[in-house]
Amino acid sequence: MTTATPASGSPVQARLLRDGAVVADAWLPPAEQTPGDGERRILTLAQWQDAGCPEDAAVQLEADDNPAPLLGALAGLALVAVHFEAFTDGRGYSVARQLREAGFAGELRARGQLLPDQAHYLRRCGFNALEFPDPGRLAQAQERLDAFSTAYQGAVDQPLPLFRRRA
Repeated sequence: MTTATPASGSPVQARLLRDGAVVADAWLPPAEQTPGDGERRILTLAQWQDAGCPEDAAVQLEADDNPAPLLGALAGLALVAVHFEAFTDGRGYSVARQLREAGFAGELRARGQLLPDQAHYLRRCGFNALEFPDPGRLAQAQERLDAFSTAYQGAVDQPLPLFRRRA
């Protein structure tokens, strides 16, 4: 398993599937304290707003957060993470679609209580990175992404339905 070494110097086991590949994660999860010098920490929406909405930041949205404050700053954000408190909560799918349709082209990460079986649907809604609390789920999610070669319906990842692509 790949490891990453954040600014704190301690290695962290990779828990990230980005664009179909298992990779090390350079971002530290959100915390209550302000990030230290050189730390690449994902900020909560409130922390990001309190810091003056800095560009090149990473912001995490909770399921009940309104993404509207981010919409004007999407071009400058390095990462937007959407936290799923439960795998049964579908609000994160809608947030991802809204961010992609608003023009966000950066890393859009689903994190939290995810199941590998959701990987394909998460990608269709616009997520290009998946973070699992259990790194053993990475290989399973990668297999699920490879299980489908095409989709009939249009979605964020492929706007045209299959019958339009065949014409």
